[in-house]
Amino acid sequence: MVTTIKLAKSLISPPGDTIQDHLDFMGMSQAELAERMGRPKEKINEIIKGKEPITTPTAFQLEKVLGIPATFWLNRESTYRRELYELELEETYESQIKWLAEFPVRELKKLGWMPNTRKKHELVKGLLTFFGVATTEEWETIYIAQKVSVAFRVSLAHTQSPHAISAWLRMGELQSQELKVNPFDKMKFKKALEEIKELAFLMPKDFTQQLQNICAHSGVLVVYTKNLPKAPISGATRWFHNKPIIQLSDRFKTDDHFWFTFFHEAAHLILHGKKDVFLENVEGVSTDQKKEEEANAFAEKVLLKEIHYMEVIKSGPPTDHRIRDFASKFRTPAGVIIGRLQHRGVIPFNKGNGLKRKIKLFV
Repeated sequence: MVTTIKLAKSLISPPGDTIQDHLDFMGMSQAELAERMGRPKEKINEIIKGKEPITTPTAFQLEKVLGIPATFWLNRESTYRRELYELELEETYESQIKWLAEFPVRELKKLGWMPNTRKKHELVKGLLTFFGVATTEEWETIYIAQKVSVAFRVSLAHTQSPHAISAWLRMGELQSQELKVNPFDKMKFKKALEEIKELAFLMPKDFTQQLQNICAHSGVLVVYTKNLPKAPISGATRWFHNKPIIQLSDRFKTDDHFWFTFFHEAAHLILHGKKDVFLENVEGVSTDQKKEEEANAFAEKVLLKEIHYMEVIKSGPPTDHRIRDFASKFRTPAGVIIGRLQHRGVIPFNKGNGLKRKIKLFV
């Protein structure tokens, strides 16, 4: 059965058709044309059939023999090859529909990252463009292959859904390209964390924009990315095109989780190297446990020093009133104090949650 694409390919007219038409008009044979051009008869036949391209020397030879400008032949050849290649690409896209099915295409379309079409081959093309890769093989090399890629330095091969996770991470990379930041200054960024802690305590309506601005001044890109199905990531840190990115979601939707995740990711930038990639809450990714523990300790210290935590513990039962007083005293979100108490088993996870503020990153 002849497919639509194969039929379209068969209907494309190669430049050789025009050569043959002109030969017929002049009453000249292919053999004579070959003789006048100084080319083998077989080669001329292959050019006429479209099996061989019209090169620049050939175009100028045709100009001399047939009296038609070389630019005409070169343009004709270019158009033919482009149309043929576009159909061959479409044919390739059709063969990659199974790969497309692994991604949360509906959500990516809804968020504007994919073309709003039902045509599968156009969606494959759109997904390749979204990832900035030429073929599905390059996507595999970057995100799945065990050998570390230049573009992405960990493998997602053993995660539950590498396709969705890679899409979430790519969204963050594209978001980061829309932001402007100063050159990265580690000391300036570390110093800015105190200002950010105060921001966490005050939580103004525009805290997300303020956080981005403060970090941008120190050379750090902060982006907020909606979770995708099968990619419930709370945060990620990595260097992309020589710029550090902190990518955050609203997976847990409360201030204690959000701010702990931010300071945890910030710790990776301050304490660890440019080649490291850190993905939070993603099973199956090779994790340096020591570095994760270092980042946890750093985040805890910035948000609520241990000496202050002990003061909370020694003060008596952690009533809402007491927690609010300590929050004001230490300029630490009350939800963060509650989260620390819950995490360390001082209070159950169902107690004190009313002091946690809801986080809404997206409309």
